Amino acid sequence: MNLQELINKSVRELTDVHHSKYRYIPMYDKQLPSAQTLKEIIEVIREIVFPGYFGNPSVTENTVRYHAGVNTEKLYYLLFEQIYRALAFESNDANTPTIAKEKTFFFIERLPDIKRLLSTDVKAIYDNDPAAKSFGEIIFCYPAIKALLNHRVAHELYLSEIPLIPRIVTEMAHAETGIDIHPGATIGEYFSIDHGTGIVIGQTAVIGNHVCLYQGVTLGAKKFVLDEAGNPMDLPRHPILEDNVTVYSNASILGRITIGKGTIIGGNVWLTYSVPPNSRIIQTKAVEDKFVDGLGI
Repeated sequence: MNLQELINKSVRELTDVHHSKYRYIPMYDKQLPSAQTLKEIIEVIREIVFPGYFGNPSVTENTVRYHAGVNTEKLYYLLFEQIYRALAFESNDANTPTIAKEKTFFFIERLPDIKRLLSTDVKAIYDNDPAAKSFGEIIFCYPAIKALLNHRVAHELYLSEIPLIPRIVTEMAHAETGIDIHPGATIGEYFSIDHGTGIVIGQTAVIGNHVCLYQGVTLGAKKFVLDEAGNPMDLPRHPILEDNVTVYSNASILGRITIGKGTIIGGNVWLTYSVPPNSRIIQTKAVEDKFVDGLGI
């Protein structure tokens, strides 16, 4: 077999869309949302929300409204196209362009509230980090703000029932920061992430106001409920953290449990039950024993 014969043979098999070997990779022949364009959209939103820190360096107090107007118009056209593609991914509805326009309008209406929430996050991170010298340092440098901007954008799109895009947006931040927040997670005001690497927040997690998480924290599911066909059901399965909860590094909080307001969870704790307000949960002392010649291992 020569090279051309090898290529022809491989291509015939690889492009057989009905081949049983590839039954979990369905053929898709429409335009999907563009990850590159979505990255541009996030950068435009970042420039709108944090003027002067990102994008055009010549923005001043006198010109900020002009630049915001230009960027918001640019955002509309970029986002409309991506929302249209995402909606077309799941539906052939003739009204898809109209629906995409309505959802894009709604998102732009929500931009001021996204900025307000991010402002509270900046304040919370500043208040919880003595190393932070200014709000500007947090905006410009801290990975938590990058992850939270992506999440708060993705969450609005998720609530609008837009397919694909919310996950793409949060996975961008995940790849860059190591902070993995599902777009479905509900996060209140003044949310603080310290360091952040390795944090995982599941889809149905609910986080109140003034909550602080340290690196490596998992708000995950303990188990899945299966339907009659054996497939996992999309039910609430992640924790609820009430206001003023602090969770220290590498703690795992699993299942649909409630962590009462004002509670502090210590590092490395494994928690699968609800706790009342103002609790203090710490790791239990390790059991020590002595073994001879490897006995007991």
